[in-house]
Amino acid sequence: MATVLAASNNPAFAGQIIGRHAHGHEYSEGRHDDLLQRLGTGPFVTFSHGWPLNADAWDGRMRTQMRLADYEEAIIRRLDRKPVIIGHSFGGLLTMILAGRGLAAASVAISPAPFRGVLPLPISALRTASVALRNPANWNRAVPLSYDQFRYSFANAVGEDEAKELYLGYSVPGAGEPLFQAASANFNPWSEAKVNSTNPDRGPMLIVSADSDHTVPWAIANASYKKQKRNKGVTEIVKMPGRRHALTIDAGWREVAEKALEFVKRFT
Repeated sequence: MATVLAASNNPAFAGQIIGRHAHGHEYSEGRHDDLLQRLGTGPFVTFSHGWPLNADAWDGRMRTQMRLADYEEAIIRRLDRKPVIIGHSFGGLLTMILAGRGLAAASVAISPAPFRGVLPLPISALRTASVALRNPANWNRAVPLSYDQFRYSFANAVGEDEAKELYLGYSVPGAGEPLFQAASANFNPWSEAKVNSTNPDRGPMLIVSADSDHTVPWAIANASYKKQKRNKGVTEIVKMPGRRHALTIDAGWREVAEKALEFVKRFT
């Protein structure tokens, strides 16, 4: 997921969600609406428009990182002030790309997918990505996860009942190409999984990591932080104990929303 927020004291078009993407495996609406509602309290408002194409219509027009980022940038530039951008997984990577273009008043990247220069590749992350990467034909496909694959990749730290509820309620196939792009980022000089982490207009950034995340383990999140902290702006990281990659949709989603709000309110 990638979320855009702006201060509500501007009565004009104030903010929006610009995508929901989780490691190539999309979430349906569900809990993200709850998250939006919580983020839209106090001095903030939100607006949702979803992906440019759903998984069934995924056809190459919007499946690359840069095209998605360009699509979202065009929407952000319709605002009359910089928004706050919040994203999860590949939405977290898109958040970093957009912030690196100087488009964010502040940003929060939750369990962000890796970008070029982020070197760690823990075994759990490779196992998660292998669902798509083991078949090159998945480059142009929407790839579903079985329950067991979802359990390992997203819901490994929740009970069986909650894991099944999350799988049945929120799991839909996601495009394979962004996974291939991220996996080859450090080997392909033309990779689109690139972030300008030194742009002085990047704005304050918080990276949120889940300590039990199999998909974006701490090693990846912390390596992203080390790249981003070279920026002159404020860069922080927080590790949330007992959480996993589904931290934005599981029963503890409010804690994630509060962490994001606490950071955002310091700078907006």
